[in-house]
Amino acid sequence: MGIRHVYIRKASPHLNGKVERSHLTDQREFYQLLEYKDDIDISKKLEEWEIFYNSYRPNGALNGKTPYEVLKEKLTPK
Repeated sequence: MGIRHVYIRKASPHLNGKVERSHLTDQREFYQLLEYKDDIDISKKLEEWEIFYNSYRPNGALNGKTPYEVLKEKLTPK
């Protein structure tokens, strides 16, 4: 398809700020708070986190709305 992929340096918010911010939030609010045990189902926990993040967690960059609310507004005909 002619798409070229370019890698950037790790921790380069000036090059990839949105992704770097997302990684920081994931680290602080998901990974750091997990209780690791032998039987932890990380896939299930990650799925729960994604649902919470996108549907229930207010986002400061979205004026306190969730990503789902913003998407719903954009898809609603005016």
